[in-house]
Amino acid sequence: MNLRNESIGTIQHFSWQENGLSGLAGNKQFSIKFYTSKICRIQASKHEAFDENPFSVVLPPQKVSIDAKETDQSLTLKTADIQLEIKRSPLRLCFKNNHGQILNEDDPAFGISWLGHEVTNYKTLSPNEVFLGLGEKGGGLNRRGSSFVNWNSDAFAFGNDTDPLYLSAPFYIGIREGQPYGIFFDNTHKTHFNFGASNNNRFSYFGAEAGDLNYYFIQGDTVLEVIQEYARLTGTSQLPPKWSLGFQQCRYSYYPDHEVYTVADTFRKKRIPADVIYLDIHYMEDYKAFTFDKNRFPDPKGLIEKLEAQGFKVVVILDPGIATQPGYGTYDRGVEKDIFVKYPDGSRFEASVWPGNSHFTDFTAKEGRDWWADELKFYTDKGLEGFWNDMNEPACWGQDIPNLIEFDYEGQTASHKKTRNIYGFQMVRATFEGAKKQLNNKRPFTLTRAGFAGVQRYSAVWTGDNVAGDEDMLLGVRLVNSLGMTGIPVSGYDVGGFVGESAPALFARWLAVATFAPFFRVHSMVNVRDSEPWAYGEEVEEISRNYINLRYQLMPYLYSLFFEAHHKGNPINRSLAVDYYNDQNIYQGNAQNEFTLGQWLLVCPTTTTQEYAKIYLPQGKWYNFFTDELHEGGCHMLVETQMEDLPVFAKEGAIIPLQNVVQTTQEKTDGILKLHLYFGEVETHQTYYEDDGSTYNFEQGQYCKREIYFNGKMSTLQVAKQEGSYTSEFHSLKIHLHGFEANSFEINGESVTFHVEDLQLLAPITEFDPLPQRPKRDYWSKGVKTLEIPFTQEEINLNWK
Repeated sequence: MNLRNESIGTIQHFSWQENGLSGLAGNKQFSIKFYTSKICRIQASKHEAFDENPFSVVLPPQKVSIDAKETDQSLTLKTADIQLEIKRSPLRLCFKNNHGQILNEDDPAFGISWLGHEVTNYKTLSPNEVFLGLGEKGGGLNRRGSSFVNWNSDAFAFGNDTDPLYLSAPFYIGIREGQPYGIFFDNTHKTHFNFGASNNNRFSYFGAEAGDLNYYFIQGDTVLEVIQEYARLTGTSQLPPKWSLGFQQCRYSYYPDHEVYTVADTFRKKRIPADVIYLDIHYMEDYKAFTFDKNRFPDPKGLIEKLEAQGFKVVVILDPGIATQPGYGTYDRGVEKDIFVKYPDGSRFEASVWPGNSHFTDFTAKEGRDWWADELKFYTDKGLEGFWNDMNEPACWGQDIPNLIEFDYEGQTASHKKTRNIYGFQMVRATFEGAKKQLNNKRPFTLTRAGFAGVQRYSAVWTGDNVAGDEDMLLGVRLVNSLGMTGIPVSGYDVGGFVGESAPALFARWLAVATFAPFFRVHSMVNVRDSEPWAYGEEVEEISRNYINLRYQLMPYLYSLFFEAHHKGNPINRSLAVDYYNDQNIYQGNAQNEFTLGQWLLVCPTTTTQEYAKIYLPQGKWYNFFTDELHEGGCHMLVETQMEDLPVFAKEGAIIPLQNVVQTTQEKTDGILKLHLYFGEVETHQTYYEDDGSTYNFEQGQYCKREIYFNGKMSTLQVAKQEGSYTSEFHSLKIHLHGFEANSFEINGESVTFHVEDLQLLAPITEFDPLPQRPKRDYWSKGVKTLEIPFTQEEINLNWK
């Protein structure tokens, strides 16, 4: 068969529909529908009925006011935010903002095209167009000049150039002439994205090996707004249990049970805060899901209860493969329920994974998810609340899964080619829904390796089997930053590297960086050195304790950021491209690895192979987070990087709530909320959020939410009246004023007296200095003005002069 490119043709006929239009172009069906004034869906197909992905999009079309115009040459649809111009012959689309600036347009020669079953949309490239996102992808921050594939893969020991990886997120953000937009290609087949690679910048394109062209165009005035609109379309993350924000310790594997007890006891004895210990595959009987090895873990419920009493939660690993062993209850019930994936002739697909020959649950069927949810009672009855989904690309030993095997796909019946990319997504959905069903109003924690757009609704993501190396550490940071720009705000990497052995200095640096990551876990492979914080010597132990302590001090700020991610879809780790996307400096050098935690804390990861590193401070004024030294932004600076040093800066106008150090999130604080304010002649805002951290009672109004407004020009701070009925665990508010020259303060119209404190967020490391002539850092903020008042539910107004 001679395959040639076949571009969509001239519009033959069309009809106006609610929120858009549909019709025939050449011999292809097309549909254009606005879901909101900022989101437009484009569909084109060779077939009479459009192909649908029932799993990713949760937003139904809203009522949108559209101004429609028609001429012999074109059709125009205009909302409050988008102008869509549709050329009739051939059909070509051009998206503009409400100022008439082109945001994105079809290539005039090729536009929407087919090559056999493969469908592609070719787009014009502007000279300086920037491309961001695509989730779990290596390479640089700007995707311009690169190409990528989405096909969930078991990418053991991946590197910066490995593609594809474990998770597919076919959503990217373009910035054309300074104006951002987003495109979500909602096709679950293997997809390809090319941003001007190997074609001399003639065009960019995205395409799929089968299925329809089905994408959503998203307009936003800022990159953050594009991300928020995408999150509105595909859903936001769950508000997780608070314990999952704490430090988490894992290895492949802790067994038998006395080794787990020893790890837990050592954390408490050494006063290193921690909340979670993981059980990898060796807890199971012959690696079979929904079992405990009777010799290694004779009393799993007792183990979980004892660890709970010490403030630890236990998270267990779960793989999708179910051993084909008659007499194994999970297998027998799966056969009885008929929920395993099959060949077209009705026989069950079988492949080899950890427990040997195994069948695979069809998680694309409600029946399969419901069966899995019921099986989870085995774990929840023992007190487990955390579940780690692995091998769910799905992976199997040395085998390619035959493309002809069939999945239910919500009643559509689809092959592996269409289903692979959403398999892990649906597995962790089943795990989350099952755990939530069994836990009686407690919030479960779920973690997944594989996923697709929308997976954020059910799970955190970790970036798989990474390598112990400096560049791999920085790659992990970029992956998490990119996932945040792709609607997946809760993610992280294996601190210290899973494959290979981390050097002490690397482990210390990696752990310091991960202190500011949404998901904070150390994990290492079998047959390598231990990777607990004390395993690298006393100096690394002290550095680790310092940064883990800081993580727990940051908990009020972190939890508020997780709420904003749940509420709006905001990234928790923000690549500099989120807020500074038109600053060309951020796309070069180490700035590509930098991120802010929320809006306020700038983290600049550096390698351990350099004594000095060049970092970039974006526009504005920045305070060294540990010493209060003030720096002007919009420039590069050279910093010295000793082993305990991590460059972290607070932005002018920053509003950062902290607490005292606790050993676990389940431990009560001292009741003092420490609000750190950093002076600048700017106006800023921060949401403070609090609830019980473990149940869904917040959905019935049992939360404490305060909007905090800072105005440096008007010399005011307002903490708005509390929303919600939850009684805060904090009874006092201690306001730390960084960089304030004022000496007169009023709260709610009454004069108050301040006192001066020297504050310390990290303890100095001095005992282990190999070079006495170069003293270790002294982490003090000197002479910080401090006010302390009752933390009531009423409005609080602070003025100064």
